[in-house]
Amino acid sequence: MSQDTYTPAHVWQWEPGNGGEWAGINRPTAGARYDGDLPVGKHPLQLYSLATPNGQKVTIMLEELLARGFQQAEYDAWLIKIADSEQFSSGFVAANPNSKIPALMDHSTTPPTRVFESGAILLYLAEKCKALIPSDTTGRTECMNWLFWQMGAAPYLGGGFGHFYNYAPYPMQYPIDRFTMEVKRQLSVLDNHLADNDFMAGSEYSIADIAIWPWYGALVLGRLYDAATFLQVDDYRHVKRWALTIDERPAVQRGCRVNRTWGEEALQVHERHSASDLD
Repeated sequence: MSQDTYTPAHVWQWEPGNGGEWAGINRPTAGARYDGDLPVGKHPLQLYSLATPNGQKVTIMLEELLARGFQQAEYDAWLIKIADSEQFSSGFVAANPNSKIPALMDHSTTPPTRVFESGAILLYLAEKCKALIPSDTTGRTECMNWLFWQMGAAPYLGGGFGHFYNYAPYPMQYPIDRFTMEVKRQLSVLDNHLADNDFMAGSEYSIADIAIWPWYGALVLGRLYDAATFLQVDDYRHVKRWALTIDERPAVQRGCRVNRTWGEEALQVHERHSASDLD
């Protein structure tokens, strides 16, 4: 269908296959599509995920906590193959009714506690371990400001810019221009803030950085949508400095490998059940 002649119908009707590369898994209804239990390993924390930016947030967080000696952060990470619709099993939908990775089950509580939405998981783990979140009111509030900023802003980068720039059936100028403008505005917001701050919450590395880095850090490091040149990411030098600093952290490097199924084979760890899986 030509982008020049489309006129919305009076009432929208879903057409299977409409929507580009991921159209095969998309439907306008929620809920389980088949029965299937989630596996459970030996640790209280059970993560069901994939190494997308949202998935990397949680594995980075868990590896950072383990690096700091919090043994209650030991975890099993199970691969959810979203292209194969594994997020629509009855077990996964029970863990996350929104059928999106990541989903966390904490079996240290009775009954087990489910946590879904990546930002909620970061906050849950930070409060559970009392780490990676400022303890003073001002610092904590600034951390929350940026955590919630990321949760609200990233859909413009992923579902907006990323979809139309990388996954749509054909190039469409209007949405690409619209979302490119917004992503560049967001990078400018970050650059202005990081001009005066080492990290997002100030001088202290926190869950705000862990939430933002897999999206915007990866973007300015040239690892997201192959769009670095298109977006002129070198213009955002403070974001680039921050991204490179976090990229050097061993826990970040470890977390990025968990549930990864693409790229260099040596960097792929499809499932993680102990620290030795990453060694």
